[in-house]
Amino acid sequence: MRLLIVGALEGQLSQATKLAMDGGAKVAHAPSIDIAIASLRAGKGADLLLVDVVMEIPRLIKTLKDEHICVPLVACGTQTNTAAAVNAIRAGAKEYIPLPPNAELIAAVIAAVARESSDFLYRAPSMAALIKLTDQVAPASASVLITGESGTGKEVLAKYLHARSKRAGKPFISINCAAIPEALLESELFGHEKGAFTGAVARRIGKFEEANGGTLLLDEISEMDVRLQAKLLRAIQERIIDRVGGTKPIPVDIRILATSNRDLSLAVKEGIFREDLLFRLNVVNLKIPALRERPGDIIALSEFFVKKYAKSNGMPERTLSESAHKELLRAPWPGNVRELENTLHRAVLLSSGKIINPEDIRMPDGTGLTQTAEAHSIAGVAAQTAETITRSMVGSTVADVERNLILETLDHCLGNRTHASNILGISIRTLRNKLNQYAEQGETVTTPNGQRQSAA
Repeated sequence: MRLLIVGALEGQLSQATKLAMDGGAKVAHAPSIDIAIASLRAGKGADLLLVDVVMEIPRLIKTLKDEHICVPLVACGTQTNTAAAVNAIRAGAKEYIPLPPNAELIAAVIAAVARESSDFLYRAPSMAALIKLTDQVAPASASVLITGESGTGKEVLAKYLHARSKRAGKPFISINCAAIPEALLESELFGHEKGAFTGAVARRIGKFEEANGGTLLLDEISEMDVRLQAKLLRAIQERIIDRVGGTKPIPVDIRILATSNRDLSLAVKEGIFREDLLFRLNVVNLKIPALRERPGDIIALSEFFVKKYAKSNGMPERTLSESAHKELLRAPWPGNVRELENTLHRAVLLSSGKIINPEDIRMPDGTGLTQTAEAHSIAGVAAQTAETITRSMVGSTVADVERNLILETLDHCLGNRTHASNILGISIRTLRNKLNQYAEQGETVTTPNGQRQSAA
C-alpha cells in the first residue's frame, strides 16, 4: 500500500502519517499540490492520496482527472473545517477523516482502498464458486496454492485473498521465482549480510522480512531450483529464516501464497519439485478456469477493458457491437485474460468510431480475430483427430497397425495395387505378398475392381 500525504506535516497530520505507516503503508510526502502532481507525473505512483482539507482539493482532483491519473483521494482535517470537508466530498474525495486521527479509522480506510483495488470481475458460475471458496479461506492463515493457465489472473486472485484476510492492513509482497536468476533468488527471498558474497556492499532485507506480518506471494513457484526449495520448506515450517552470510536466525510471521501454471504433482514425479513442499503449500488449492471455459466473463471483461482504455487514453467512450461480441466468444484466448486485455486495448486505439466492430479487433501480427478463431478451430479438430487415431493404436501390435494401414490404404485406392504401393512406399510385390497373407487369415481385401472379398 503506497500512501502519498499532501500537506504540511505538522501535529495531527504527522500523527496520521505514523498511524498509516504502523498499518503497513509505505508513506511519501508532498508539501503542496503542485509537488504531488509532479511526483505522480514522474511515475512515483501511489495507491491513495491523503490530503489536508485546507489544500485546493477541487483543483487537485480536476488535474488528476484531466491527466487520467487514477488515484483515490481521502481528505482529512479538524472537525471545525465542516464546509471544506463538504466541498472536498462534492469535488470527488472518497472519504473525510477527522483529525486528530483514530488508528482504527486510518486502518479501515487503507483496507477499504486496498479491497477496492483488488476486486475480481466475474460473471461465470465457475468463477462465482471459486470466489466463494476464496472468501471462505481468506480469514485463515493456511498456505494457499493458486493454479491455472498463464494469464488467468492468479496474482489478481492472490491480492483479492490478501485484501479480505486478517492481514489486509499489512504488506502484500510478491516475488516472481521465474524472473530472478537462480544465483540471486536466495538473497531476494531471505536477504543477505554485508560481505556475504561479491557485490554485497551492505545488508539487505529479503522478501520474507519485508512481508513480515503480511502476505508473501511466491509467483510461479514451479520454476524455483530444487536445492532452494529445501530452504523454503524450512522457512515455511518453522517461520524462521537465515540471511545469506548471517549467523542469527530471524523469526517471521507471514502467510504464504504460491502460484503455478504447471501441474506440480507431475513435477514431483519428474523429480523437479519437492513433494513435502507441495504438501506445505497446497493446504488449499484455488484453481482458476481458463477464460475459454467461462464465456460469460469474456463479454464482461471486454466491456470493462474497452471502457478503461478509452478513458485512460483520453478518447470518447467506445462500445462493442453484437458481431464483435460473437467473435470475442469464438476466439480461443490461449493467453487468457492478459491476452484479452491487450487485444481490447489495441481495438480501442484502432477503432475509428464509437462502435468497435470485428475488423477493429486484431492480433499483434495484424491477423483478424475471425481468422484466428477459424485457424484455432481447424487446428483443434486436427489435433483431436490425431489424438483419437493415436489412442486407437494403443494396445495394438506393430503387425496389427501395419495390416490396418495397408488394408485401409488399398480400400482408399479402390483396390489399385500400384497406387497403394506408391502411397505406402513399398514395392508392389511386397504389397501382393502381404495381401495374400491377409486373405489367408480371413481378412477382407479390396479387389482391383473395387469389390471387397477375402481373396487377393
